[in-house]
Amino acid sequence: MTSTNTASGSVQYAPLMGTLSVIPWTSDPSEGERNAPFLLAYSLGDGREGPVTGEETLRTVLQEIGLKPGGDLVDLSNAPGNTIKLLVEAGRAVLTMPYLNAQCPVPPEWEADARENGQVYFMVATRPWTEGTPGRPVSEEALRSFAGDERMLSSAAHCLLPVRSLRG
Repeated sequence: MTSTNTASGSVQYAPLMGTLSVIPWTSDPSEGERNAPFLLAYSLGDGREGPVTGEETLRTVLQEIGLKPGGDLVDLSNAPGNTIKLLVEAGRAVLTMPYLNAQCPVPPEWEADARENGQVYFMVATRPWTEGTPGRPVSEEALRSFAGDERMLSSAAHCLLPVRSLRG
């Protein structure tokens, strides 16, 4: 079980996107090897003009920063002009990007996997997840249901995000 965390957004788009949240998780090791940890950003769909407008606004924001919803996985490790940064330190992940800043606690295995892999699989769901209320525990089943939903996956932006730390 894990908890969601509220993100802060740009004044320009925040009223339309509504509450943005992030949630970290790791997958089970496959054949003894750990996989890249995941970080998911999503809206609750509670924007001023409703979930449809929120979804459209989030798509616009993603395109403005160079991520294509529904597109291929993008490796941002060597991408020129990458404006998305992830700092992982002392049990916390700090995500900074245009229009969205978030900080969330991460489990020790998530932090260890992030350091070992040097990257995190980051998804931004354009489809709202109303059940992912910030500060409340989310069951594995609920997370698996949303994160594994084909409609969510095919409309989300996907990228590999390099991990930074204060240690260098």
